[in-house]
Amino acid sequence: MNPTHETYDEWQLAYQEFNKLLFDGQLPDCLITLQREKNSMGYFSKERFVSRDGVKTDEIALNPTYWASHGVQEALQTLGHEMAHLWQHHFGRVGKGRYHNKQWADKMESIGLMPSDTGEPGGKRTGHYMSDYIIEGGRFEKVIDHLVSKGFEIKWMDRFVAGTKIRPIEDPNSEQTEYISSLALSEQLNLEPESAVLLANEVNTYTREATKQKKKNKSKYTCPGCRTNLWGKPGLNIACGKCEVTFKEL
Repeated sequence: MNPTHETYDEWQLAYQEFNKLLFDGQLPDCLITLQREKNSMGYFSKERFVSRDGVKTDEIALNPTYWASHGVQEALQTLGHEMAHLWQHHFGRVGKGRYHNKQWADKMESIGLMPSDTGEPGGKRTGHYMSDYIIEGGRFEKVIDHLVSKGFEIKWMDRFVAGTKIRPIEDPNSEQTEYISSLALSEQLNLEPESAVLLANEVNTYTREATKQKKKNKSKYTCPGCRTNLWGKPGLNIACGKCEVTFKEL
């Protein structure tokens, strides 16, 4: 058992397959990391890492908190979404700040993911806070089927899913609570059905939460690099001069 290798090998395989089948092998390798960014299933950061030889590489971060509750498909959508950002950084023109522009939206559609600020049909294709959904019969859906047919799976998942409490698996009569994932995961792990909680309304949690926070009088902003915090009105586009990345609105 080697959880580190098993986890990262899975995502490296998915990245390589997406690169070959969706991006025509154009994309350079990047460093895939696991980060628990609040209200975000993942993010892309250009040239975030540098080797001792001075070689820079981009970062695609994935949030493992959502894997068990949202499933393999949603996790792979996050990877595809961030790879579209990586493509645009190297071969296109990036929008200002965190803005998802038309070029990015067109690229997403070309790989079989429909950008939507609601995560559902009819949503806006561009904007600061964007989700997406799989285009039925499109390239992305076919590539996922291809990956699954080759045995792709997420072997290791976070046991703690924010906001979902149940009785402990070991002792159903205990008054203590423990976080668990979804009915699908409970069946996979042979748990009792009554020990699971469905999360049908949390598919686009990170997008909806960000939208809600824009209505506040003040929002908190954090630099993903140096973790500097500041407060200001919602919707600001603030860059960290030290890290050269955009502050995240929490």
